[in-house]
Amino acid sequence: MFEKVLIANRGEVALRIHRACREMGIRTVAVHSEADANAMHVRLADEAVCIGPARSSDSYLNKSAIISAALITGADAIHPGFGFLSENADFAEMVEEHGITFIGPTAEQMRLMGDKITARQAAIKAGLPVTPGSPALESVEHAIEWAHKIGYPVIVKAKDGGGGKGMKTAFNDEEMREAFTMAKAEAKASFPSDVVYMEKYLQKPRHIEMQILADKYGHVVHLGERDCSIQRKNQKVIEESPSPALNQQQRHEIGEIVRKAIEQIGYTNAGTLEFLYEDGKFYFLEMNTRLQVEHPITEAVSGIDIVREQIRIASGAELGYTQSDIKFSGHAIECRINAENPETFTPCPGKITEWHAPGGLGVRVDSEIYSGYSIPPFYDSMIAKLIVHGKTRNSALMRLRRALEEFVIEGVQTTIPLHQEIISQPEFIDGQYNIHWLEHYMESRKK
Repeated sequence: MFEKVLIANRGEVALRIHRACREMGIRTVAVHSEADANAMHVRLADEAVCIGPARSSDSYLNKSAIISAALITGADAIHPGFGFLSENADFAEMVEEHGITFIGPTAEQMRLMGDKITARQAAIKAGLPVTPGSPALESVEHAIEWAHKIGYPVIVKAKDGGGGKGMKTAFNDEEMREAFTMAKAEAKASFPSDVVYMEKYLQKPRHIEMQILADKYGHVVHLGERDCSIQRKNQKVIEESPSPALNQQQRHEIGEIVRKAIEQIGYTNAGTLEFLYEDGKFYFLEMNTRLQVEHPITEAVSGIDIVREQIRIASGAELGYTQSDIKFSGHAIECRINAENPETFTPCPGKITEWHAPGGLGVRVDSEIYSGYSIPPFYDSMIAKLIVHGKTRNSALMRLRRALEEFVIEGVQTTIPLHQEIISQPEFIDGQYNIHWLEHYMESRKK
């Protein structure tokens, strides 16, 4: 097992990784920007190294600075968390070249499944169901040609995309001209490549994802599904596990399909396969070759510490259990709490004047916020995740209502009021929603 792990991230995920390491008897190294000198993960880690100014490009995305910090402190391994360099194959390769273990898949696996076009090809070969789609699109004319083959509506996507960037829908040729141009421009501004491709656009799908763990000896398990359909501008807002849309037979069938596909691909460590689900059918969307923001709800229903397993697998350990050993229990829901205006979603950095996290049975809060902490304006606005677990979906929902009522964050605006509103809506209570529901609901409020 590793003796020292460097955490190449910030915020609540850095604290989450630190906690897993400490419970395993592993010392930690926190890296931080100048703006994060007082962050909780920096205060709790065994060692801390400042790697640059506030801007992410000068600190958390600075590969050389992070690897230098690992070498200076004698870290055995680097955990990238999520975001930043977590799916950067070049970084993973650099880490290994310096004799340090990257806690995640190999660079080759990351390149295969991180590129949406090659991932789609690998998915088809491995037997995963996919939506009709195109190869890389070379021009507007090429895009229109493929749109006619697939049939409108279609969605143009950046091959390296994520977080809703580089995605544009088109319902006809005129819209396609604009969608292609805009998707290419967004991809060029946000990702290493401006290459885009196309898929059939499903009108009312749900977003269902499957969490997997795979060791270096060919053993693979899935940890059930998460329903991430409550979204705004392709950004997840609330997630739950299991999905209220699936029955036991459906989740068993897709779980086995995913498990066998991962075995065939030869992937290792933790990963998540994302699907669109409509009219009883699954369509592979993409694979995230890293830890997911919403991993705590899977931990709640499966009883498995995913970060701990990531570290164990990277160290060369076997899973030590099979699919039949995993027993799912109850229902879990997560709310992403952002420091934003709940109406306009304008980021709201500033000083936390009062902080009280809810507690009690089945309540977990992942956050590194504390009273007196100043939220810097340079990074993502998510400041906390509220996770609840109950024996049934209804008990989890009642617990979530109570926990949101208890949650006190003063000094900045947050999205807590929005979460309270969402979970009180009949469609959410009944589990009758799709990926467009939240945006349609918010539009209807304005009328």
